[in-house]
Amino acid sequence: MNKSLAANTVAILIVILGYMFQQPIILSIGMFALSGAITNWLAVYMLFEKVPGLYGSGIIPNRFEEFKLAIKNLMMGQFFTNENIDRFLKADKQQNFHLAPVIEKVDLSPSFDSLVEVIMQSSFGSMLGMFGGVDALTPLKDPFIKSMKTSLVDMTKQEKFQLLLQDELEKPDVLSNIKQQIEEIVDARLNELTPQIVKEIIQEMIKQHLGWLVVWGGVFGGLIGLISALIL
Repeated sequence: MNKSLAANTVAILIVILGYMFQQPIILSIGMFALSGAITNWLAVYMLFEKVPGLYGSGIIPNRFEEFKLAIKNLMMGQFFTNENIDRFLKADKQQNFHLAPVIEKVDLSPSFDSLVEVIMQSSFGSMLGMFGGVDALTPLKDPFIKSMKTSLVDMTKQEKFQLLLQDELEKPDVLSNIKQQIEEIVDARLNELTPQIVKEIIQEMIKQHLGWLVVWGGVFGGLIGLISALIL
């Protein structure tokens, strides 16, 4: 169920009922609920899409290069250690390099922490602070890590990646420049990782968990509307 759509639909129905039956209190509840739900929906939407005239929108695509750099540093710092490179060099040249076991053991928590930091520093951070701040993003950690590991494993299984890696590792004097060569391979593969792909991966996870922001925005907005109607 699309929580955002449901919250906005319910708020609109309350507005219609309040207007049709000339009930100021119900109308106020509906208007404030709709305002809160739409505002929070827009905040989630602005994480991924640039909205003309709204500064800070499209934070995920805007920080895409930083995201790619974080993945590159992760791969070079944990996947291609001296021990792993030595094992690759001693492997059968006719056998593919299976990086999945290595990737499964890698701690991707720092990558998630970097993503959270980007979100909290964006215009969405203050809105998220109303619903627990960083703690509200905690449920995203496991899905994020799982999706990233799956994406990295799929990338390293590609035939082009395997052939390039083998060709580079078989060159003479490879020990002197192996890391530089591997880094070039990683860069080439990351260049295939478009902002749209990254946006879709993160967007699906965040929408599943942050849809409740829209729901609670409508609930709290409705409560404020009720209080305002009773006071006035």
